[in-house]
Amino acid sequence: MSFSNAAENALLLHIFQNLDYANIGDVTGLRSSTTAGVFYVGLHTGDPGEAGSQTTSEIAYTGYARVSVARTPGGWTVSGNAVSNTAAVNFPACTAGSGTATHFSIGTNASGAGNLVLSGSLTGSLAISAGITPAFSAAQLQATLD
Repeated sequence: MSFSNAAENALLLHIFQNLDYANIGDVTGLRSSTTAGVFYVGLHTGDPGEAGSQTTSEIAYTGYARVSVARTPGGWTVSGNAVSNTAAVNFPACTAGSGTATHFSIGTNASGAGNLVLSGSLTGSLAISAGITPAFSAAQLQATLD
């Protein structure tokens, strides 16, 4: 069993753009939050998986920090059953250490285990070492709900 495409899209719009999900619950639907808040994008050296947290296989170069992205249309684009970053996502530069990022995650905490909301594969692995600033242009980070 799976959600319909319409339900997947409505759920992604509710979660990532803080929009109401009409016709769920009472007459007003599933309401958006008073304050939209943010999600945090992280980088991983392997797939964190559905049972993982934000720290599962998280990259650990010196200078690394998750990047906050607003739960609004300015932060996330939803199309069909997919969500992607609306604007560039720029991580802090690596000042020491190294790692190869293969996946990204979207979660609820700026640091620590946090709740993993969605994750996806990068289009290609990214070798990170001193002097490298990981950056992803708009629509480059994409995850699907299916």
